[in-house]
Amino acid sequence: MKKAGLFFAMAALVLFTSCASQKKKDQTISLSGAFALYPLAIKWSEEYKKVNPEIRFNISGGGAGKGMADALAGAVDLGMFSREIAQEEKDQGVWWVGLTIDAVVPAISAQNPYLETIKKQGLRKEDFAKIFIEEGTPDWGDLLKVENKSKVTIYTRSDACGAAETWAKYLGGKQENLLGIGIYGDPGLADAVAKDKYGIGFNNTIYAYDINTGKKRPGMEVIPIDINGNGTIDPEENFYETFDGVLAAIASGIYPSPPARELYFVAKGKPKKQATLDFITWCLTEGQQYVMEAGYVPIDQAKIDEYLAKIK
Repeated sequence: MKKAGLFFAMAALVLFTSCASQKKKDQTISLSGAFALYPLAIKWSEEYKKVNPEIRFNISGGGAGKGMADALAGAVDLGMFSREIAQEEKDQGVWWVGLTIDAVVPAISAQNPYLETIKKQGLRKEDFAKIFIEEGTPDWGDLLKVENKSKVTIYTRSDACGAAETWAKYLGGKQENLLGIGIYGDPGLADAVAKDKYGIGFNNTIYAYDINTGKKRPGMEVIPIDINGNGTIDPEENFYETFDGVLAAIASGIYPSPPARELYFVAKGKPKKQATLDFITWCLTEGQQYVMEAGYVPIDQAKIDEYLAKIK
């Protein structure tokens, strides 16, 4: 009888432990992927836990490519994704909802000796294509039509990411077409460009600007795009000094798309875990109040309604 009692006690303990472990798993939401969406995901998780303290989050960066791969493999509940969903990804059964909008901006060092000329003239789409895609290392003097000659140091992303793919799409190519020294991650690329006075790269807006000051990050400058190609930055093209100015230009459509783009959560089919669905629903409803505060552009209500319908 004692042995039988001990057996049932041990069985009950195993069952209790198993149930507790499953409950903990059901209340943990894991995310990985795009650096572009990472700061907003962190903000959302912090605010969500205030009203849902039982929910735990595991959030990691790694680039949009990792987010998509992890999501399709079932390694995370949600992938963070920052470029247009490709047909081959749709063919693999990816499920997605849009969340917010941001953009990729061309970046240089604040120590660039041609900075004032760059701010006045900007660079055209064709100039960026010459730098990042066409063969041969360009010269700042040739690009800006000034006498001084200094070779451009080109930086790109080494990880599969939405920022690089979106920037390349704007220039008529793909990430693998981009030239330059490969740097891992948005923070690394921003740091490399800021330290090289002849360098050029690109960053998601949240890494080019400081959300707390509303100014460009120390050591960085953003290259104004000569959208109409007339060789000068007109008043309507001159919105880069503040983060708010850039966000307003993205929201109004003045800043081109691409490199402006929507950001997504992705999964292998519609998530089955209720905690995950509840979190996504919150992000598209109550959570939208934190979008602008975190340095992003809200999506319109029609799209929100469309994505909420996918959850229901």
